[in-house]
Amino acid sequence: MTSRRERSSRITEDEINDLILKLHPLLQDSSSRCNTKVSTAKILKETCNYLKKLHKEVDDLSERLSQLLASGNVDEDTIRALLRR
Repeated sequence: MTSRRERSSRITEDEINDLILKLHPLLQDSSSRCNTKVSTAKILKETCNYLKKLHKEVDDLSERLSQLLASGNVDEDTIRALLRR
């Protein structure tokens, strides 16, 4: 028997579908395909790939910032330029 809390914390299929529909426009490349129907699996795969790309960018920026801080060649403009990439 499932507890009341477990039942209330479960997400329904309709809620999942709604979240997928909200997620699709947020993907970087989806704006060019906004009128075409894309499968849920493809949207989730694109989302995972996009998150991996963002994670790599954060790692690269962190590494670059660490190098700048270690070298002592850091000023406000350098940091701003790094964050604009």
